[in-house]
Amino acid sequence: MTSDDKKAARPRLTTKEVVKKGSIIGAIVTVPSLAVFFAVWVVLDDMMIGAISGVITHFVAMGFSLKISKRLLLGSSGEPSPSGS
Repeated sequence: MTSDDKKAARPRLTTKEVVKKGSIIGAIVTVPSLAVFFAVWVVLDDMMIGAISGVITHFVAMGFSLKISKRLLLGSSGEPSPSGS
């Protein structure tokens, strides 16, 4: 079986699935950054330290986003996940 046959055999993700899963990934990356920013800002009463902490958290989350997106979009087998999940 050639790689073209494998590409033709695997199920395609619909636009709705891509939008839904992309929004989930966006929330997973963004929410921790905002939470850290506001928590540090409120606790230390220093917006600049809060912003720096939020940026650091955001880049750490971005580092994990590739692994998260592969698992969410492709599943553990490397094939697109079924539309039911």
